[in-house]
Amino acid sequence: MPDSTRQSISTPPTRRLSLGEFVALTAMLMALNALAIDIMLPALPQMAADFQVAQENDRQLIIISYMLGFGVSQLFYGPLTDRFGRRSVLFISLGFYTLAAALCVIAPTFELLIWARVFMGASAGGSRVIAVSAARDLYVGREMAKVMSLVMIVFMSAPIVAPFFGQMMLKVMNWRGIFWALAVFGLIMFAWVLARMPETLPPERRVPLNIPTMFGNYWKVIRTREALGYTIASGFLFGGLMSYISASEQLYHEVYDTGEWFALWFAGAAVAMTVSNLINSRLVERLGMRRMSHGALIGFVIVSAIHAVIALMGPVPFPLFYTLVILAFFAIGFQGPNYNAIAMEPLGALAGSGAALIGFASSFVSASIGGLIAHQFDGSITPIFIGQFVVGLAALITIFITERGRLMQPHQHTAH
Repeated sequence: MPDSTRQSISTPPTRRLSLGEFVALTAMLMALNALAIDIMLPALPQMAADFQVAQENDRQLIIISYMLGFGVSQLFYGPLTDRFGRRSVLFISLGFYTLAAALCVIAPTFELLIWARVFMGASAGGSRVIAVSAARDLYVGREMAKVMSLVMIVFMSAPIVAPFFGQMMLKVMNWRGIFWALAVFGLIMFAWVLARMPETLPPERRVPLNIPTMFGNYWKVIRTREALGYTIASGFLFGGLMSYISASEQLYHEVYDTGEWFALWFAGAAVAMTVSNLINSRLVERLGMRRMSHGALIGFVIVSAIHAVIALMGPVPFPLFYTLVILAFFAIGFQGPNYNAIAMEPLGALAGSGAALIGFASSFVSASIGGLIAHQFDGSITPIFIGQFVVGLAALITIFITERGRLMQPHQHTAH
């Protein structure tokens, strides 16, 4: 890569945050999304009871609707942030997020709550796109994979602690108070961005905003083999993750009757992902993104196959169930940041559009797939883990085709 190109990627036009603050800020922007999902999980039965939801599986819509809005919105945030820069679009995203949380508080019916959740997810889409785009503005290749792994370590604190916070809040308030807490968090992030975050996309690297340009940029991303392949694989892989998250409250309460221990068991899986992200951040620059992520995906498929076969044979003892969940989540932690970095590496100035398309796949597509799998919940773990095996295998086949059969081998690219 020419020095001038690397400099334009690595040096923003204004002050550059320290690595520690950049990682913390980026992680907290992404945590807006994780908190809006995981902090709600303990409250789902209370919300369903308040709104007299007839079908038990319909309470999963509180999670799925958010993710659908989150996914679709990223297709619009990408071109907007490539045209107007990161900061101004992020302010709009955070403002709408706070407003949407307040609308959830006052929703009078379950249907209006679902629409408010769609709006909330659509608002949070900007924070995800801009977090990844800003990382691509400042870092590239294995360096970006390392940074995103550090981001994920901080970010994964959200699903670890969020269910605990939600459970504790429910002891002193009803579920509406949780949404007030999310609104306050949105305001805090607005203030942090206003005070500290620089603009990372200089004017000379911005692209025009119009319909032909928007579709043209997405078409360029789609024509980039790695971007397309790893975007599709992300959709499959995180579809399995979303099926588990959407059905987790039912799995731990109805199948295994863990009661108030639900938050602890849910956090354990998040800890497994955090550990693998930490390991990834330490090893990825030496071993490479493909070697680590491809090996982890093969491991995920094997674990999911074992879980599906055991589930088909009859009731699975909780220790065995949970051990396999931990192993699956540990494998997932090696894949997310590396898939993002591989897909984004050849995109250069199209970072916003690339982040948007990848975010769409890893949220809207995964929410659709995950929601379909989770809705098959029948009082047993079998549908969830058969679904995880199927989507894991689909992700592996997609990457095998993308890499032309050359798994776990490093590539060299230059940014556009």
